[in-house]
Amino acid sequence: MSDPHRPHPPAQGRRQLRGTDVKRLNRDWRRRTDARLHLLVESVTQPFNIGSIIRSAAAFGVERLWLAGNATPPTHKSVDKTALGTTRLVPWEHAGGAADAAAAVRKEGLRLVAVELTADAVPLHEAPLDGDVCLAVGGEDHGCSPALLAAADAVAYIPQIGRVGSLNVAVAAAIALAEARRRDWTT
Repeated sequence: MSDPHRPHPPAQGRRQLRGTDVKRLNRDWRRRTDARLHLLVESVTQPFNIGSIIRSAAAFGVERLWLAGNATPPTHKSVDKTALGTTRLVPWEHAGGAADAAAAVRKEGLRLVAVELTADAVPLHEAPLDGDVCLAVGGEDHGCSPALLAAADAVAYIPQIGRVGSLNVAVAAAIALAEARRRDWTT
């Protein structure tokens, strides 16, 4: 009987993918992707968080990054430390305050879903993420502003079972983007 805690030897032929193979794999997933996905970032000020958010946005094919409030722009000199050159892959614009940004998102024909802990938020896996959607995340300390929450079509939270009350904004954005794409790929 084998010990379930001992690592098993790798399967014959298992190897990490190289550049060409990764491009082929990503191209296959792009072909399965129908929905438009945007991301609204309100008042995230730490350059490393903006860089991480941009890198995740590029990985999940975000078509447009909307900045609102006092969000640090991708042009900040420290953003590329975590974006690693992906700032050129995600078009972005600063859309003013939360209400203006929400109006810009709606003008593009997208549903706006804020990722935040509120009394009426639904678990992310139950949120209305089908079709064309723009996810919204808020600042490091205070999350989404009341104005952004009021403008959102829905609010979702990321269920957590640990003893931590919230996630880093860049991590939360990545989880939400992954769920939106997963939903697109399974519908």
